[in-house]
Amino acid sequence: MTDKTMAVPAERKRGEGVKLVYDILRDDIIDLVLPPGSPIDEIQLAERLSMSRTPIREALVRLASEGLVTTLPNRSTVVSNIDFLNLHTFFDAITLMYRVTTRLAAEFHVPADLDVIRARQAAFAAAVAAQDALAMIATNRDFHAAIAGAGRNPYYTGLFCRLLDEGRRILRLYYSSFEDRLPQRYVAEHEEMIAAIAARDVEGADRLARAHADQIVQQIQQLIARDRRQTLAL
Repeated sequence: MTDKTMAVPAERKRGEGVKLVYDILRDDIIDLVLPPGSPIDEIQLAERLSMSRTPIREALVRLASEGLVTTLPNRSTVVSNIDFLNLHTFFDAITLMYRVTTRLAAEFHVPADLDVIRARQAAFAAAVAAQDALAMIATNRDFHAAIAGAGRNPYYTGLFCRLLDEGRRILRLYYSSFEDRLPQRYVAEHEEMIAAIAARDVEGADRLARAHADQIVQQIQQLIARDRRQTLAL
């Protein structure tokens, strides 16, 4: 009986350790603190967090399943590269999920869902007003995740949240390209989507979600395709 009662807290603590490592690494990867290709040193991480390597390895397995880290043949781990060549497949998927989740939210939301969505929008607007790129990316993700949750389909919500998380690295690159003020039109676009959802305007919500996704995709495509060559006198 003594062994059994002691095993439960140990297992709970271990699970908390895995989550801690996962959260730290995921945020560092998504926010580009750890750029694509960066090595992840398990020993240094264990020393930094004062824990064994077991929860670190379990967190890395979870991150690998989400495509954020890659295990090399020599068993070392690096931050996954962004696959720019196949980025169109990501754009196709995330555009579809913008549309599907916003349509479903317009059809199936309850009043409490609107409270959550509006709270997420307020946080996003505050981040835009503060011109805080990292906060904009995080609160934008939470806003669209709240809309997905209002659609009452956990499969769509799970897939969309994964795509939103993967897209945070791309958005980080996008926001880094702005030399002046970060774009504020997204606040107005979010408000229009909220209004369509609240009015249960399914087709309107779909149209706004698609336009919202399309212009973000186009902006990122332009950034990636930008000719950065310099004119040099010979």
